[in-house]
Amino acid sequence: MRATRWARWATCALAISICAPALADHAKRSLSTCTSFDQAEKGEDKVAFTIHNTCSIPIDCSVSWRVVCAPESKKRRAAHPETAKFAITDGGSESAEASAALCGNDGWTIDSVHWSCEPNKD
Repeated sequence: MRATRWARWATCALAISICAPALADHAKRSLSTCTSFDQAEKGEDKVAFTIHNTCSIPIDCSVSWRVVCAPESKKRRAAHPETAKFAITDGGSESAEASAALCGNDGWTIDSVHWSCEPNKD
């Protein structure tokens, strides 16, 4: 009788260890197929970053970037990292705007752009 209980427990543990990672991987792939990111210049010193959600669930997203003023200068070079976070309903989209206005008349670049989304926990 003990062997039967142990065999059932071992079978359940084996099934969970095989199925759980596959289900988690499937959820990640599903989210990546229904979200998209794009960026568009707005005027001479702004860039809009937009995340679109075509998933059937609400998602939480973030986008981060860095504005670098006077990137070629050794003395005036200054980096300004920024982040925007938002919740996007199913079928919606949200945007964040990066502006180089803080650089004044200096040259600038916007780099290190990263975005990510995950299912909303609520």
